[in-house]
Amino acid sequence: MFPSRRKPAVYGREGAGSHRLLALLPQKCSVFQLFFVTLLLGFASLLWLQLSCSGDVAHRGRGAAAPDPLKPCPPESRAPWAEDLSWGPHRLALLIPFRERFEELLAFVPHMHHFLSRKRIRHHIFVLNQVDHYRFNRASLINVGFLESGNDTDYIAMHDVDLLPRNEALDYGFPEAGPFHVASPELHPLYHYKTYVGGILLLTKQHYEMCNGMSNRFWGWGREDDEFYRRIKGAGLQLFRPSGIKTGYKTFQHLHDPTWRKRDQKRIATQKQEQFKVDRDGGLNNVRYQIESRTALSVAGAPCTVLNILLDCDASKTPWCTFS
Repeated sequence: MFPSRRKPAVYGREGAGSHRLLALLPQKCSVFQLFFVTLLLGFASLLWLQLSCSGDVAHRGRGAAAPDPLKPCPPESRAPWAEDLSWGPHRLALLIPFRERFEELLAFVPHMHHFLSRKRIRHHIFVLNQVDHYRFNRASLINVGFLESGNDTDYIAMHDVDLLPRNEALDYGFPEAGPFHVASPELHPLYHYKTYVGGILLLTKQHYEMCNGMSNRFWGWGREDDEFYRRIKGAGLQLFRPSGIKTGYKTFQHLHDPTWRKRDQKRIATQKQEQFKVDRDGGLNNVRYQIESRTALSVAGAPCTVLNILLDCDASKTPWCTFS
């Protein structure tokens, strides 16, 4: 950020008092006396500022009439569910793998915040921003988001930034019985094969750990969801999907423009053969990363947390993490 220039001082009530005190000083005084008076004036100004923005002042204003009562400080903003038990006990961590798709993000964050708030679902939106120089790795970012989402959330949504729900009947509630695929093949505008689990998938944190998260071997676009479907089945979990939704392929708004956002579908070295294998060793247990920064943001009044993430790659195991 650029350093801000100091504005000229504007004297209010404390300024007038300062001038009166200065007028009482003798014309000749020592440096020590000037220093002491300056400290006294500074303390008085800070005390005035504190009292002018406190509940104490507001309380006095409700008593005997006083000229020009000072306004109290605005209360600290709270989440709408902070004291409302009707929102339920669970809290969703919305995990958004992200890289350089700011137009979609500007639409996604306020849309999802208001959509989930209307459904009275407690939530925290995490934008998982990959800032290293490796190829995009959606699965690893979701693993990082899971590990960094904190203990105040108990289930996750693996959610594409370019897929917005339009039907209010879609269920984003706690998937206690098993993973819940919101963007099912019957509803997703593009992908319709029966083993598809991408787009939007809800899991409890316990179920995600049972799968050991997602494989970290998928650099570039695609296939990580298909491998995760096999993990779900291998963990003995039952997959659930929406029922009674009548809007079909119009259930979601898909923001992706293939002519503007080119997907990285290149297959390098042995990646073409490796992408169809099940990774039985990797996942949550061996994702390698650093958090460069964690920033709380508000997008059109909707809160989110942006994690700038530096992924690491073992080139001896996945040489296709870079184009070289």
